[in-house]
Amino acid sequence: GYKFNAERVQQVLEGVLAGTLGTSVYSPQGSALLAQSLAELLRSRAKEVVPPRYKLVCQVLLGQQAQQSLLVASRALWDPESDSFASATFSNTSLFAVATVHGVYFE
Repeated sequence: GYKFNAERVQQVLEGVLAGTLGTSVYSPQGSALLAQSLAELLRSRAKEVVPPRYKLVCQVLLGQQAQQSLLVASRALWDPESDSFASATFSNTSLFAVATVHGVYFE
């Protein structure tokens, strides 16, 4: 109960992405605000299932579904014994989203 449970956080991410973006349509003007509010929502929901000593970093990438390919990568300096991350993707006919939450243990 005191470690970052990546599987549980991934389930939270998948649920929030599907519930929030279900039938959303991509809009270039509104995507920045949507990504920001989605990141805040994901961080607050993930915080409910992560032990209190963890600091969370949430990143959301939104894009238009236009038959393109995308590669998302990240690097971090952390302790592999206590720090971890969870990631989830969502797509519909109009947009795609990639959400990642990094959990870093704070001593």
